[in-house]
Amino acid sequence: MRTIRRSSVLITALALSTACDRDAMQPVAGISATLSPAPAEPGRREEFVYLANHENANVLGYAVDPVTGALTPVPGSPFPTQGAAEYIATDKLGRFVYVPNAGSGTVSGFAIDHTTGLLTPITGSPFAAEGFPDAVAIAKSGRFAYVTNGGSNDVSAYRIDPVSGALIAVPGSPFATGNLPRYPTVHRSNRFAYVANAGSNDVSAYAIDPMTGVLSPLAGSPFPAGTYPNSLVIDPMGRFLYVCNYFSGNISAYSIAASNGALVPVPGSPFAAGAGTNQLAIDPSGRFAYAANGISNTISAYSVDRQTGALTSLSGSPFPGGGSPNSAAVDATGRFLYLADFGSGSVTGYVIDQESGALTSVLGSPFPAGGIGPFSVATARPIREENEGAEAITASRN
Repeated sequence: MRTIRRSSVLITALALSTACDRDAMQPVAGISATLSPAPAEPGRREEFVYLANHENANVLGYAVDPVTGALTPVPGSPFPTQGAAEYIATDKLGRFVYVPNAGSGTVSGFAIDHTTGLLTPITGSPFAAEGFPDAVAIAKSGRFAYVTNGGSNDVSAYRIDPVSGALIAVPGSPFATGNLPRYPTVHRSNRFAYVANAGSNDVSAYAIDPMTGVLSPLAGSPFPAGTYPNSLVIDPMGRFLYVCNYFSGNISAYSIAASNGALVPVPGSPFAAGAGTNQLAIDPSGRFAYAANGISNTISAYSVDRQTGALTSLSGSPFPGGGSPNSAAVDATGRFLYLADFGSGSVTGYVIDQESGALTSVLGSPFPAGGIGPFSVATARPIREENEGAEAITASRN
């Protein structure tokens, strides 16, 4: 039985945040100005930020200034979805955007213009899912996508058409999860998938059939987590999995067995975070991790021990966040962090110090995001058309 909906948790976060330190609700001090993106340089890949707005049922797109990290709306933004847009995801090559629509039981798909960031609906979009689809994960190979359905306690599996980006249901889909599945992720090897089950306080783990995308439960699954595990993420090297426990206010960490995908708790786990731990983002180097805390309006920042997976709080952590930050994403260069601020209707940007991992405000941050309801954020760095074939082959092997 579905015992709790995400909207009620968000309302709780907004109410509790009024009792928190008001200073923590303000973004890091920075210069209040908005810059246009730098002119495109030959051979340089553009980078974009996409934000799913739950209340407005749309996706907002921004171009990233490669020097400052400042955001400028892309042409045509915002782009309509089909109701209550939730956790957004982009594919590894930056060709497609997918966002579940909890209000309509569907998944919207868009193709990304690699030069402008403009989104065009994929033919056949929106694609059917099950009850209250919450989040989507895309395999690193780009072949399969997985969507958690919080209302029907299962995960929908799709094959991705490599040309159009259309989603085709995998045979046997959907596959059973625990209670109230909130968030999926796929291992970089494309062999394993994991789902955070908020209602049963555990993580379902699966083997992925490399030819069909079919999911089979791993031995020992589900694995225990904290209270209301809301999201999860795997480090770039594929050695550790981290789960954000919303009501516990901490992060469970696990080693991933390379042979069978089983999860083993990391010594010292769980690691303390802020109130209402929503989502963890890890920089591409795997050195730093950042947790968006929706009730305390902060960002918990950590250094990551790449041998053990342990998290250690950085000097200055926690850093001030926006209003009820619900989602976090680090860009492909590892220089910028962005938060979707559900309560303040904005996206907050930070510059990541490459030595210490400390955060300072991006020029002009926070950036408007269409009013209350920014639910999730993702970044994309699309390939250029002339490199598409070679990079697609590389992605299929990684």
